[in-house]
Amino acid sequence: MILLSVRDLHKRYGPDPVLAGVTFDVRAGQRLALVGPNGSGKTTILKVLARREDPDAGTIELAGSARVGFLEQQPQFPAGHTVWDEAHDALRDLVSLAHDAERLAVALAEAEDDVERQRLGERFDHLQHELHHRDAYNLDHKIEQVLDGLGFASTAFHQCVEQLSGGQQNRLLLAKLLLAEPDLLLLDEPSNHLDIEATEWLESYLIESNQALILVSHDRYFLDKVTDRTLELFRGTVDSYTGNYTAYQRQKAERLEVQRRTFDKQQTEIAKLEDFVRRHHYGQKHAQAEDRRKKLERIERVEPPREIASPPMGFPEATRTGDIVLRVEHLAKAYSQPLFRDLSFDVLRGEKWGILGPNGSGKTTLLRCILGRCPPDAGRLILGAGVRPAYFDQLLECLDDETPVLEAIRPPHKEFVDQQRRDLLARFGITGDLVFQKVASLSGGERNRVALARLSAQDPNFLILDEPTNHLDLWAREALERAIRQFSGSVLFVSHDRYFLNRVADRLLVVEPDRFRVIDGNYDTYLHLARQGLAAGDHGEPKAGGPEALEAVRPRDDRKTNRRKRKFPYRKSAEIEAEIAQREARIQELHAALADPQVLRDGQQVKQIKAELEQQHAALPPLYEHWEEAAEMNG
Repeated sequence: MILLSVRDLHKRYGPDPVLAGVTFDVRAGQRLALVGPNGSGKTTILKVLARREDPDAGTIELAGSARVGFLEQQPQFPAGHTVWDEAHDALRDLVSLAHDAERLAVALAEAEDDVERQRLGERFDHLQHELHHRDAYNLDHKIEQVLDGLGFASTAFHQCVEQLSGGQQNRLLLAKLLLAEPDLLLLDEPSNHLDIEATEWLESYLIESNQALILVSHDRYFLDKVTDRTLELFRGTVDSYTGNYTAYQRQKAERLEVQRRTFDKQQTEIAKLEDFVRRHHYGQKHAQAEDRRKKLERIERVEPPREIASPPMGFPEATRTGDIVLRVEHLAKAYSQPLFRDLSFDVLRGEKWGILGPNGSGKTTLLRCILGRCPPDAGRLILGAGVRPAYFDQLLECLDDETPVLEAIRPPHKEFVDQQRRDLLARFGITGDLVFQKVASLSGGERNRVALARLSAQDPNFLILDEPTNHLDLWAREALERAIRQFSGSVLFVSHDRYFLNRVADRLLVVEPDRFRVIDGNYDTYLHLARQGLAAGDHGEPKAGGPEALEAVRPRDDRKTNRRKRKFPYRKSAEIEAEIAQREARIQELHAALADPQVLRDGQQVKQIKAELEQQHAALPPLYEHWEEAAEMNG
């Protein structure tokens, strides 16, 4: 069933159109990702669909009595209301239905006319079905489940909304929208104010729900987990792709290859025809030239490839440091409560460390302690020989709003002429008149890229980054990932972007309540170990502050003596992960083949596919075991 039909939608704000003929359908239960570069009009589409703005042209048709829910970005709550009041208010239609059912039950009991009794009975049965379908008899439990999942402590349930932070108010808006259970959810960056635990809860909630949704997000891990179709918005129109973000990337590359070949072939033909017309227009071959001119007029021009360019980005070659870039020894810091204590670890030259933990766990404070901007309560921090750190502050306080962009990236004590600065800014996607504007006039993504360019201008060999992907679109994030992977220096970064953690980190410092862990690997490594019980407190997890904690994060040279003997030959964990992913992908392909009616008609082919399936499944358990050994023992 088609829930929403959008046809030839147009919208412009200035001379250039934002939407120039957007057409798509949304079926009941479908979960669509809407992707596109910053400024392409994704939020505009959601606002038009939510009737917050009117289109200039086009039609929007919603099926029957379907309800649309839009995630507002600016919280507005009545004074004096509590978190619980606002959450309960989202269920007022269900409460009203329950009251209607109670009144009908009374009327049904008092009805004497058979026809009237039948009419009331049918209406009562309908209401009961609706209330049961929407679980209306467990409203308090539903509210507790959603508030808890989005990170509200039970002690905050009866807190006045005025006392909430901006992030908490945005989470309350999301909670209200989920509780209202509209038929179509319009979600614009729903995970912006969530830590990883709350984001994972939201993923599970949306996957288990039967609601349709259109999701705008820069969280690629989130897109992969939740969505089953992708709409790419670019140049004012949308292209549709089957599957999640990873499937979109694969299909996009294939389409681009075809588009480039088709476009280049036509451009070559056009160039030949134009050259012939130019050379023979007044010569003996005038008639042939005229034929070719008319042919040129008749050619239906192929659109250029829908190629979304990402900024090249890049950091300069890092100067060499000592083997140990950073040593943290028995570090402790507390404010109203302890953030971390007895924390010890080493960052070695060339390593890329990610710091992972819930909001408020002290990740930013740890970075500020390392940089000397915040004194620790105990312990010490030692930067290695020749280390030159540079800091990316997620609040972008390093940029003065009133300074022109070209001047904002000028490093102190370094000759850096205008052309060099313009070239550097262009590498981070800041070009044209943008370089002469004041920082205050830039968008969030542009400010972020200016701050990264400023970082590069300092010629660091140790990057310390606090949420560097904030405000960056998907293509800029991929560019930053490449730049950090290619950077020859060391990196220590905080991020909630699990996709980014996977692509960049080779070691993780995981901050958990009363404990911390060092994981030799990326986010998927950590997730796998957690699911196996190898990264959790239930299996002798060392707690911060005790002697066992020091063992958990002791520098790798000290840990080597305690390692067990290998069962498998040495392989890098990343290589084993790649083989596992390849085999799992092949298993999916084989299952898909077995669902193909044409394949099922060929008994021999079915037999071959089943044999290969058994072979692929048999190969996975030892690979998992090998991978766990590599994750634990590789130094």
